[in-house]
Amino acid sequence: MKKFLKYFFIFLFIFCPKMKKENSEEYYKILRERMVKEQIERRGIKDQRVLKAMREVKRHLFVPEAYRDESYNDYPLPIGEGQTISQPFIVALMTSLLEPKESDKVLEIGTGSGYQAAVLSLLVKEVYTIEIIEKLAKDAEKRLKELGYHNVKVKWGDGFEGWEEYAPFDKIIITCALPYIPKPLKEQLKEGGKICAPIERDGFQVLSVFTKKNNELIEKVCDYVRFVPMRGRIEIEEKEDK
Repeated sequence: MKKFLKYFFIFLFIFCPKMKKENSEEYYKILRERMVKEQIERRGIKDQRVLKAMREVKRHLFVPEAYRDESYNDYPLPIGEGQTISQPFIVALMTSLLEPKESDKVLEIGTGSGYQAAVLSLLVKEVYTIEIIEKLAKDAEKRLKELGYHNVKVKWGDGFEGWEEYAPFDKIIITCALPYIPKPLKEQLKEGGKICAPIERDGFQVLSVFTKKNNELIEKVCDYVRFVPMRGRIEIEEKEDK
């Protein structure tokens, strides 16, 4: 009966514009709950703290208004400047792979709209996030402040260099594809810390988790993914290598 009622109300919200407008927060709350159950839990994400954060962060406020009705669907969406917001499952997967702790200080490379940073902010002590595209960085900073994510600090700059001022970090998450982990990021990661990143390899991208042991990064490949490429200094380095 409960399941019937849930889908009945989803039907009403979708096909009755007036009701949808008047009950928009309830409408999006239902979509978030369905997103977590059908896209995330069903695929094996069990960390209850991560699931709770995914239920709480209002993803529709992190995408352009034209895409709000698609914001809880199982695919990436454009956020402008040629960039995308990752599908919900990938956000949840990368977050869970980091094994976030309440005391952690986390560095994110690739702020985008700020959604991943918002999810992390509910799970860790501090989030430092870097975005190379000025407009996205400024928009994300404004959005995060307005929504009350006060433990997130945004920087406009090249993530290749990390954020030395606030290093070392317990965890680092990279939300753009790159061929290798830059040296500054390795150095700014604490011993025993983790980096989660999509790595370009043989024409594919693999989602890997690196653990720092004895000052070296030990890699574990977790899945195949597709991310927009990292921009900035790493592009110059690749050209020089070729």
